Amino acid sequence: MTTTEADVVLEVEDHGAVKVVRLARPHARNAVNTQLHRELTEIWGRLAADPDVRAVLLCGSGGAFSAGGDAEWLHKVANDQVERARSLDEAKRLAGDMLRFPLPIVAAVEGPAVGLGSSLASLCDLVIMGESAYFADPHVAIGVVAGDGAVATWPFLISMMRAKEFLYTGAKIDASTAVQLGLACRAVPDDQVLTEAMALAQRLAELPATALRATKRALNMQLERASIGVLDYACATEAETFTLPEFQQKLAAMRSRSR
Repeated sequence: MTTTEADVVLEVEDHGAVKVVRLARPHARNAVNTQLHRELTEIWGRLAADPDVRAVLLCGSGGAFSAGGDAEWLHKVANDQVERARSLDEAKRLAGDMLRFPLPIVAAVEGPAVGLGSSLASLCDLVIMGESAYFADPHVAIGVVAGDGAVATWPFLISMMRAKEFLYTGAKIDASTAVQLGLACRAVPDDQVLTEAMALAQRLAELPATALRATKRALNMQLERASIGVLDYACATEAETFTLPEFQQKLAAMRSRSR
């Protein structure tokens, strides 16, 4: 299915003081394309400026969080220098804006959270996973540098050694392992993920706003400092690896499977 600029790929809903931000490409397991990447980058500034918002719930649709980068989008990034520069600039802005976002973000992770999907979840404050959900970051496995948020956040969240293990190998991290490692708060039955995540977001929205915002800022300053220089380097070298024959071959196989 081809996505046009007229398609809705990111839905924003009001639930009292909680805004639900939903990736809305269920036919593609919410794989990120040009439009969705741009809208994900732009949404955080708008939400931060909304005085009625006290918390955000980030989720996918159709039983998936996000399968990562859409194969056709990755093909465009790999072969169009302008698109590559734009997307990597957006990637740095997206990670920075989520780390600096003043309100609590709860991720409701159903199904796969792969590549950029795993990075998005790791940039949230709290994560609720379905029992069959999983994380994976296969950047290296398909021949590109892990240039999204996980390269900066995972060492801080799960230790440098475990981050290296999972970023080098691209191995899946199931829900119970994610909880043990510290990538998720808890795993719940699949049909309760959104309910549990919404209850948590609403609880956060009811807390004293100034105290919560300042506490989040103090905590995330540590993540920001840890990521200084990391995302610039990772994104720059990721741009280089997009053009290498090894990645091009693996991408061709991915595109063939997705058709």
